Amino acid sequence: MAEHPHHLQRASHALADDGQVWLVDPIDALELDERVRVLGQPVGVIQLLDRHARDSVALARRWGVPLHQAPAVGVTGSPFQVLRAVNLPFWRESALWWPERKTLVVADALGTASYFLGPGERLAVHPLLRLLPPRVLGRFEVEHVLCGHGEGVHGDDAAPVVREALRRSRRGIPRWLAGLARRRDTAG
Repeated sequence: MAEHPHHLQRASHALADDGQVWLVDPIDALELDERVRVLGQPVGVIQLLDRHARDSVALARRWGVPLHQAPAVGVTGSPFQVLRAVNLPFWRESALWWPERKTLVVADALGTASYFLGPGERLAVHPLLRLLPPRVLGRFEVEHVLCGHGEGVHGDDAAPVVREALRRSRRGIPRWLAGLARRRDTAG
């Protein structure tokens, strides 16, 4: 989780497989290179959201690895399936499905950051996508969901949690707005 700005609860992910490491939506940090190399050799940087560069360009250049920006097709040599989570004129977001690990990786489409969540929600669709939820993300039997904002969701109930977030995204807008208003009142 990136330290600044803290309220965004930005998360990056290093996915390691057979000594190879792919960085997803990375944010540069102290000792990042050392932490990545403990996992293996960096082989690629994946930017899942078209406008979500973070430090992807700089890190791909520093490590001399390819940068895959919002890929619409697979990432060569990786164990991931790439799918288009959101395909709107103002929002192009890919997601990664790692079948062997039952892991779904998203940038902004789903999240656990406080500003995504309404009362009682563990995982939610991004507030700007609640009217058009990315239903394609509900077709997998996930055990791990790695989000670009907030902590991941892990365990046997991860798949039902994803499906519930997608199912309730529209209906949950009033509760989300009420929760947002309550948070503003207590913060100010």
